[in-house]
Amino acid sequence: MGKKIFKTVGPINNDDIDADITSHDTYEKGFPHMAFKRMRDKDPCAWIDENDGGKGFWAVTRYNDIREVNGLPKIFSSAQGIRLEEQSKEEFEARKTFQETDPPIHTRQRMMFHRGFTRKLVSTYEPLIREICNDILNDAVDLSEVDATKEIAKKLPMRMLGRVVGTPDEDAEWLVSRGDSMIANSDPEFTDFVIDKVDTDEYRFLPFRSPAGKEIYDYGEKQKKLRENNDMGDVMSMLLQPDKQGDTLSDLEFKNFFALMVAAGNDTTRYTMASSMHALANNPYIFDYLKSAPDDAPIWLSATEEFIRWASPTMHFRRTATEDYKLHNKKIKEGDKVAIWFTSGNYDERKFSNPFSFDLERENNQHIAFGQGGPHTCLGMWLARLEVRVAMQELLKRVSKIEQIGPEKYLRSNFIRGIKNLPVRLTSA
Repeated sequence: MGKKIFKTVGPINNDDIDADITSHDTYEKGFPHMAFKRMRDKDPCAWIDENDGGKGFWAVTRYNDIREVNGLPKIFSSAQGIRLEEQSKEEFEARKTFQETDPPIHTRQRMMFHRGFTRKLVSTYEPLIREICNDILNDAVDLSEVDATKEIAKKLPMRMLGRVVGTPDEDAEWLVSRGDSMIANSDPEFTDFVIDKVDTDEYRFLPFRSPAGKEIYDYGEKQKKLRENNDMGDVMSMLLQPDKQGDTLSDLEFKNFFALMVAAGNDTTRYTMASSMHALANNPYIFDYLKSAPDDAPIWLSATEEFIRWASPTMHFRRTATEDYKLHNKKIKEGDKVAIWFTSGNYDERKFSNPFSFDLERENNQHIAFGQGGPHTCLGMWLARLEVRVAMQELLKRVSKIEQIGPEKYLRSNFIRGIKNLPVRLTSA
């Protein structure tokens, strides 16, 4: 197989060069790549006014600048929130996960959580992932015409997370729905409490300002009690054990981390898989090239990284400046919000050759879809990589053709980028 770079259908679906990047509505048309390209070229550290009462923020859009900001946690703090939403100190303290902390607090918590998501441990899950894929994909192929996001991409991550964490299989669908209500709280398809359309003030002390947070808190507490005197051999049991220093998670730390696993442990992997299937359905070359490759072929490692760069489901994280800082001759003042746009960085021509082309053999693919370059690199990145690779391998074994048979629909969110509906026809191999 010779190296070949080619363009596929996908990234430039919203070419509004002047798009309002703060509006959730903008992203229903897809990610506004041309607006971010304009900012990368003309104003890579741009001040953005917010129309929802927010105080505004700096938008950092170039790859190298994102890595710079992300690598300076003492100056650009996560400890005032990672979303653009304004929060009081009381709200923040009630809702924060280890994502909203800085070293050394973050380091302590991360080491405790990391026990359940090491690369070595995750590698042992491959047979289980293939087993779960069997049921999901066989059902989807039998149906032939399906919403690939709902029938494939949505099901695998939460079933897998449930097996790893230790929740019952029969609870997976409910957990997915609660997770959607929290992290997709700007899309009316997933919640009745749309963050920018209804008054959610009474839920401000719950994860993601969502009433689903209370349900997840209660569910997590029940699961915790089941393991207090009974090690069930799962990740949740592991996390409840003292670390090497004898430290344990507080009740609030555990509940907020459990809520984070339910929300983030499904959505980002789901939308990466949906984006991957979109690429397969719209470019026969990708399909044929990978279908002919055995599971252990090196091409699958590079292809998986390209699928992840291509999808870039987490669009940005917010930081807060703890002191004045100059970037591109702009003075970022102490207390200013700074949004680092990972998706923009992953399509920066200064870092990636032909970023709007899908390169199966892209060399040195140092994308930042997992927040690389700082202390908050995604805890579940090894599991996500494995799930995406295995799911695409198993899908291609079962089908001779994937066709998109209707327009895709995108999540209404300025935080998570995703194809929420992808109608396809699967022709059995």
